[in-house]
This record gives sequence, structure tokens and C-alpha cells, in this order.
Amino acid sequence: MPILQIEHAVRDFDAWKQAFERDPVGREKGGVRRYRVLRSTDDPDQVIVDLEFDTATEAEAFRTALHELWGRVGGDLGLEGPRARIVEEVETGKY
Repeated sequence: MPILQIEHAVRDFDAWKQAFERDPVGREKGGVRRYRVLRSTDDPDQVIVDLEFDTATEAEAFRTALHELWGRVGGDLGLEGPRARIVEEVETGKY
């Protein structure tokens, strides 16, 4: 299952979260099956988002749409150093 992993700093987490909840790219329509929002315990302004897709093609298309969005409103949202990479789960375990 391809995962689009997004990481960036934000100036104001609450404002960023409101924008995330408005879903300007359209996660469900774009093929996202599940998402997870994480924050660094050392730096709460550091945000990581994992978006799971059925196909790498969907993940790539969504990454392209995100880059377009960041180009238009990234500064307004206070994003610092946004990056997105597509990863595949190789192994998972439980203890």
C-alpha cells in the first residue's frame, strides 16, 4: 500500500489544522483510504501526515496536487520546508 508521507513545519498548528480539515485537495476524491496526522514531541510545530492509497498512481497524482497547492498558499498557511515522498510499507510487527 503506497503511503504519501508529508512533513513540514507550521507557524500556527491550529490555523494549519483548520486548513487541513477544509481539505482543499480533496483527500477522499483523490483516493486517500486512511490518513494520520502526527506532531513531533520535541517540536510541536513539526507536522507529519501519512496518506494511504490503493495505488502509487493515485499517490503520485495527489503529491502533484499538493505541490500545486503549496505553491499557491503555502506561505499563507505558514508552511516551512514542505516535502512529500511516497513510501511503501515493507514490514509491520506487533509485540
